[in-house]
Amino acid sequence: MDSQTVTRPVPVVQAEFRAIGTTNRILATDLTVLTEATAIAREHLDALDLAVSRFRPDSEVCRLAARAAGGPASTLASPTFAAALRAALHAARVTDGLVDPTVGSAVVANGYDADLDAVRDRASFQRTRLADVPGWENVEIDASDRVTVPAGCLIDLGATAKAFAADTIAGLLADRLPGGFLVNLGGDIAVSGRLPAGGWRVGVQTADGAVAQVVTTTGQGLATSSTRLRTWATDPGHNRAHHIVDPRTGLTAPSTWAQVSCAGASALEANAASTAAIVLGPDAPAWLQAHGIPARLDGCDGEVTLTCGWPVPDSDASQARAEIANALASR
Repeated sequence: MDSQTVTRPVPVVQAEFRAIGTTNRILATDLTVLTEATAIAREHLDALDLAVSRFRPDSEVCRLAARAAGGPASTLASPTFAAALRAALHAARVTDGLVDPTVGSAVVANGYDADLDAVRDRASFQRTRLADVPGWENVEIDASDRVTVPAGCLIDLGATAKAFAADTIAGLLADRLPGGFLVNLGGDIAVSGRLPAGGWRVGVQTADGAVAQVVTTTGQGLATSSTRLRTWATDPGHNRAHHIVDPRTGLTAPSTWAQVSCAGASALEANAASTAAIVLGPDAPAWLQAHGIPARLDGCDGEVTLTCGWPVPDSDASQARAEIANALASR
């Protein structure tokens, strides 16, 4: 899944806009601040796109990759790039490298080498090479925000930058404006400020748009990773690839799960867990359980697996809140 819908137990206001290749929503408990809140979100996402987009040659990520084509390279990062990269390295650390920002060349080799709409317009894609994954441990960022990468490294923050941006924007809104906020960047969800009565109710949406379950958050981040939305045709036999790469192999991760939804202390950590779960395939439930992560795993066969207090569908909302909060608190 690439997006989630929100149902509202009390009236709130919402703005929707496109940026960074996805649909974004800002929900607020105060109508008078919605326009300003949306402007803050747009401004941050514009800066993020200029810093880390793989699809614009003037981005910091692309300019650094061009330098690294001939050997190890470094650059002085903007605050936006530096913060997003540090977040990605944190995600790599807490997932033992299952979420790795150095998979960029492998993602390109798998066919995701342009904006997704352009990739999908191709009749098919034939892999011609297997790209190396240099490894997140080989990326350095010092106290002055100078970033150094190994030869051939293309940084890809697609697995973390959006979720980290949701956390960042939620924090900015709470600092600058009154009321409460839910920031939904293509399904990566962060909340801040004053909660609506009963908390924010969030619908877990499947690839066909159906709401499979409604859960409630009173501060936890939520994220879903899918093998069903960002896909494209490959040869032979009209097979399809998806956008999540296993950094251990450089190949598309297995499609054991149609999607995985996780709760975390932040949207960043929830997203890191859901992405790691896709990479792990059949080993994901045990890994999530061992790390105390509440999750819902939707198998491609229609079976649903729950871990660590993720609420049973149709269970009482207050019990669902308590279960997720308790599971995260015990980590």
